[in-house]
Amino acid sequence: EHTGLTGGQECILEPLCFPEHQGASNSLAFPGEGCRVFCVLCSHSLPLSDKDLLLKHLVLEHKLVIADVKLIADFSKYMLYWKKRFTEQPITDFCSVIKTNSEGPAELQENYFLLCDALPEDRILREQLQQKRLEDVLEQQQKERDDTRFQRTCMFCNEVFTGNRSGLLNHMAREHSFSIGLPDNIVYCTEFLDTLEQKLDNLQCLYCEKIFRDKTTLKDHMRKKQHRRLNAKNCDYDRFYVINYLELGKNWEEVQSEDDRELLEEEEDDWSDWQARPLCAVCLFCEQQEETMEKIYTHMQEAHQFDFHKLKTNLCLRFYQQLKLVNYIRRELHHCRCYGCQRTLDTKEEVLQHMMEEGHVMQLPELSHWDQPQYYFPTYENDALLTALSDSESDPEEVARSAEVPVYSEDVSSLRALKQTSVLNTLLK
Repeated sequence: EHTGLTGGQECILEPLCFPEHQGASNSLAFPGEGCRVFCVLCSHSLPLSDKDLLLKHLVLEHKLVIADVKLIADFSKYMLYWKKRFTEQPITDFCSVIKTNSEGPAELQENYFLLCDALPEDRILREQLQQKRLEDVLEQQQKERDDTRFQRTCMFCNEVFTGNRSGLLNHMAREHSFSIGLPDNIVYCTEFLDTLEQKLDNLQCLYCEKIFRDKTTLKDHMRKKQHRRLNAKNCDYDRFYVINYLELGKNWEEVQSEDDRELLEEEEDDWSDWQARPLCAVCLFCEQQEETMEKIYTHMQEAHQFDFHKLKTNLCLRFYQQLKLVNYIRRELHHCRCYGCQRTLDTKEEVLQHMMEEGHVMQLPELSHWDQPQYYFPTYENDALLTALSDSESDPEEVARSAEVPVYSEDVSSLRALKQTSVLNTLLK
C-alpha cells in the first residue's frame, strides 16, 4: 500500500484490496522430473527427458508402438506397469498386431505391436494416472497458496518480496506490465520463475525468444516491442498452469475453446446449480471477516464499541451517505488518522488504541466533512461491506419518520384558467 501527497493533500496512488486467501510458493519438483524410465521389454533405461529416444528404442528393437504418448500423465509409472504385465502374459494378449508388407514376400514381412487405450486395461491405467497427477497438482497448489515463506527478488527491478507469492506477481503485472497470470492459477511457481529468470540471464526475450548481445539491448527490445509477456505457443509453460491438468491430454486452449462452444450452444440460462459465495465482509477497524452483515455489525459493536445501526438511525443516513461514511472511515484509518479528532499516529494499531481510550469511535466529524463526492469511490476495491448496505427507507422506523415530512401537491385550484392561458392553444392554431 502506497500513499502520497498531491497538491498538499493525501491521496492513494494505487488500488487497495483486502488480503484474500492466497498462498506462497515453496514448490516441489514437477512430477516425474529427473527420474529414469525403463523399457517394458528389456533392461534398457533413459532419463525421462529422453523419452523420445526410449520410444525410438521400442520401435527399432522391439517393434512396439505406444499410441498417444502425450495423453499419458505419468510415463515412467505407465512403463513400469506394462513391464510387469508383459512378464506375466505374452505381449499379444495386450497389443494389436500390425503386419507390414503383408502382400510381399514372407521374409520382408514384419509384425509390429500397438499398445493403445482401445484395450480397457490400458484406458483404465491412463485414467488412474491422470487422476493421481491432478490430485498431486491440486495438493501442491494448495501448499503454495497456504505457504507464507515465499521470498524472491523481482527480475526487473531487484525489489525483494516476502510472505506471499501474489505480492511479487501482482507487482510485476502492475509496475512492469508483465503478467504470468493470477496466483491461484499457477502451480510450481518457484520453478516457473526460475525458468523465466534463466531465459533472461541467457539474454533471451520471453515472447519472441530471440537472443540479444547484452541485457540493455534485451530490456530495450522487450519494452519497445511490448514483449513483456510469455509466448503462448511455448508448451514448456503449460505445466505451470493448473488448467492444463484438468482433462486428459488437453491443454488450456482446447479446454477454453470447449467452454466457449458450450456457452454458444447453450440456449437457455440455467442457474439451478449456482451457489453464491460467502459475503466475507471485513471489519472497519481490524481484519476480522464475517459471512453475514449482522455478524460483522455485532463484532464491531462488541469489539470496538462502534454501533453502525445507531449512527445510521440518529443521522438518518440514506444509502449513499452510508457508502460515503464507510469509505471515509476506511480512508482515514488507512492514513493512520483518528476521524474523531483528526490526530495522526504512526500505526493503525496506535490509532485504534487512541480512539478507544478517548472515546472517539462513535465521534464523527461534521456531515459536510465526509459527505463528499470523493467518498463515492471505494477505498478498497473488494470491500464487500459496501455491497450489503441497506437503504434507510427500507427500515420501518425510517418509513414512519418520512411520513411526517410534508408533501405539497401541484396547485390545480384554477384548472380552467390554466387551460386558457396555456401555450398549447397557440400551437394548436
